[in-house]
Amino acid sequence: MANPGKVLRAATRATSRRAQYSATTRKALVRSATKLFAERGYAGTSLDEVVARARVTKGALYHHYQGKQALFEAVFDRLEAKAQTTIAKRIEKIPDPWERALEGLRGYLEVCKDPTYRRIVIQEGPVRLGFDRWREAEERLTYGLMSDIVRGLFEEIDAPDRVIETFAQIFFGALGSAGLWVADSDDPDLASRDVEVVISAVLSGLRGLIGSDVNVFGADLSDRPEPDSD
Repeated sequence: MANPGKVLRAATRATSRRAQYSATTRKALVRSATKLFAERGYAGTSLDEVVARARVTKGALYHHYQGKQALFEAVFDRLEAKAQTTIAKRIEKIPDPWERALEGLRGYLEVCKDPTYRRIVIQEGPVRLGFDRWREAEERLTYGLMSDIVRGLFEEIDAPDRVIETFAQIFFGALGSAGLWVADSDDPDLASRDVEVVISAVLSGLRGLIGSDVNVFGADLSDRPEPDSD
């Protein structure tokens, strides 16, 4: 009679090996697809080339992903998560909120200059995912980080939450536009420096305003009189 303990341990080892093989296969497919999407774009990449580079079967690909679109989304999410981690590491040890915001901006612009990120996330992403889905993914993966950075800028003053949220949305939108500007530029390094100058000036102006005696957020916009119809 088989020992139940040995049977259980053998089953556990087999399950572990399958899980490890499955994870290795997914990693190989995503790595292969990332290189091909970056080199040839979505339309120029075939699944046959993906599996050939990954050294797996097409059946293994369809076991993990429904098709090229699903594989592209996996690549997109991986690049976005990696970008978020890169930026977070750059700012985690910076105590000053204003310098943290600037360093976060520099980190994001560095990410945007990376050819793989630029091609897949910024240029192909809105087309392949659709703008709404692309925007949703951007917010899910990087908006939280940007929101935390912005809240740090306002932590010393009594700003209404709606104002902080509004600024976070505008700042996030500005970064998205900056990324597109850098990605589409013939000289990404120059475009990146120009973006840093412009957004740094905006942050510097905001810092000066917050540090002044002006009650920036004291007025309630809802109490403003309607404009004269005449």
